This record gives sequence, structure tokens and C-alpha cells, in this order.
Amino acid sequence: MTDLKVDDLNVLSEETLITPNQLKVAVPASEHALATVSNARLAMKRILRREDPRLFLIVGPCSIHDIDAAMEYAEKLKKLSAEVSDTLLLVMRVYFEKPRTTVGWKGFINDPHLNDSFNIAEGLQLGRKLLVDLAEMGIPTSTEALDPISPQYLQDMISWSAIGARTTESQTHREMASGLSSAIGFKNGTDGNLTVAINSLMSVSEPHRFLGINHEGEVSLIHTRGNKHAHIVLRGGGGKTNFDADSVSTCEQQLLKANLPANIMIDCSHENSSKNHERQALVMDDAANQIVRGNRSIVGFMVESNLAAGNQKIPANKADLQYGVSITDACVDWATTEDMVRNLRERVKDVLPNRSSLTIEDVMEHSA
Repeated sequence: MTDLKVDDLNVLSEETLITPNQLKVAVPASEHALATVSNARLAMKRILRREDPRLFLIVGPCSIHDIDAAMEYAEKLKKLSAEVSDTLLLVMRVYFEKPRTTVGWKGFINDPHLNDSFNIAEGLQLGRKLLVDLAEMGIPTSTEALDPISPQYLQDMISWSAIGARTTESQTHREMASGLSSAIGFKNGTDGNLTVAINSLMSVSEPHRFLGINHEGEVSLIHTRGNKHAHIVLRGGGGKTNFDADSVSTCEQQLLKANLPANIMIDCSHENSSKNHERQALVMDDAANQIVRGNRSIVGFMVESNLAAGNQKIPANKADLQYGVSITDACVDWATTEDMVRNLRERVKDVLPNRSSLTIEDVMEHSA
């Protein structure tokens, strides 16, 4: 027997988590909650197929860190959603995982207590309960699919998912997304490059085989059919915006030349707003003008919004946290959110029913 150790040289500890099925038994979803998810998924897929003329909006906090504030936000969103539902489908951002450029708070699932305790078991439990509670309210939800394991625990409660700019080029995330049940948006790269996102759309639509876990938590070979409802999200990059008409037209051309549907979501935040939350309304207004002038590719928007405006750092004393204020990216406040959504509806409500899908012939004729 050798004393030579070659495994886990940098691993300090391991903790066995409950399985996805065990979590779903502990935090079950009713038929009503499941119907909320299913109906919203279908509506977004119909929008992407141009069978539903509405736009969909992914709107809500940059990240979730306070359950009470999230529930209060949801109550407000539910009322607004009913008001604009003839034109807009509102889906609440419930982002639990945050990619970090170096280090930092990784999100509610990883660190629900905001103190580097990394109680992931509790984060999964609390996160799933929030998703179920929101679905029971009739609020469809969205998130960023970041960790390749967590979808087995939570994705049954998610109506739309995003692959972020940092992971759009990742083979692991393309494979994972090919098996997700919801429509999914791939953001352009952090440098503004569209090619990586377009390559992702082609990849994710195809079947894949890869290592993952099943609902019993066992390591398994996963075989997917491919996700036919993936689309691009323009978020700017490389210090430049890409929501303007010329940038949207360029994206349309690249999508259609790749034999992909010209479905484009505009992220009003990130570099499209020059990382200034107050500019999100200007981005949405510009894109709305494009729709009024005849754009046929913009199908949705993403807005970072919270109860109160701005953001804050996590204080040493958690009692000093400002209620309803983001601890990651800065957000617009609720009053601004209402104005943005209502103004968008008013601008596009008479135009959307007459829109049709964009074809490569349309693009070539326009560019000739």
C-alpha cells in the first residue's frame, strides 16, 4: 500500500447534497405552479415562432439576495403584467448565480447569508421555495444557467434562461442549454463579438451527449434532443453599444446567413447602457422606435430593475443593507420600471399585430 497521495491535493473538504428529486419532494410544486411555468414557456416559444405578436420582457433585480424584497417586487410586477398583457409578456428576473471576473459574491444559491459561509444546501432549498412561491402567484421566472449541476434542482420552475457573455463560448454551457426545456438567450461576447453567440445558437439546436447528473444525483451520460428556441441577446461589449438600428441590422444579416431565425433580444443594461442604470430607458426607447419604423427582428428586452434605484456593496453588518437595493449591478427603481413598460406598450401595441418574420430576401433587398 503506497503512502503517495495524488488525489485531491487542493481539496479541503466535501459535502454531500440532497438529490434533485429529494429537493423537489421537500419543496413541491402544485399543478397551478407547474401551469404557470408551462404556459409562459409556450408563450415565449410562440413569440419566437411569430405565432404570438407580443414582445417578452425579462425584468427584475440583477440578482436575488433578499426573499422579502423579491416577493414585494413580484406583487408589483403581477399587477403591471396584467395591465400590459395584451402587448407584453413580463417574466421576472430571479438570478441566483453570478459569474465573477475574479472573485466576489457568487449569488444566493452559493452564499444565501452573504457572509462567505457557502451554505449551498440552504441556498438550493430557499431558492427553490422562492421559485415555487412565485409560480404559485402566477409569476413566470427567468435565470442565468451558470452552474451545470443546478438545473436539475431548479429548472423545472424556470420559464426562460440566459447564457451569459462570459459563458456563451463554453462548450459545457452549450451542451447544457441543448437539454433545457425553456427558450434560452445567448448573450454576445464581452468584447461585443456576435460570432460566438451565433455559433452557440447553431450548436445548441443540435443533439449533444455529455456528462451530468440525473434526478437521483447519479453521474450520468446525458443525451439531449437540442433546443430549437435559442436566440441572441445583444448586450453591447468592448466599450460599445449594439442596440442601434445599424447594429441590429448587422445581427439580422449574420443570423439569417447562418440559417437561424432573426430573433433578437435587447439587453437595456450592461454596456448597452454604458453601465449606467439610468440609461436603460433610453435604450428601450430607441429600440421601440425601431419597431415602430418597421423592425421585425426585436422580440424582447431585458431590464435590470429593483424596488429602489442604484446598488450597494455588502456591508460588514448585514443590518445595514438598504432594503430593495441591488448588491450587484445597479438597477432602475420601480417607478421607472412602470414608466418604461407602459411607454413601451403604448408605442408598439398597434404595430406588433402586423409584424411578420424577417427573411434573408428582406435583408438582401434592404442592403442592396
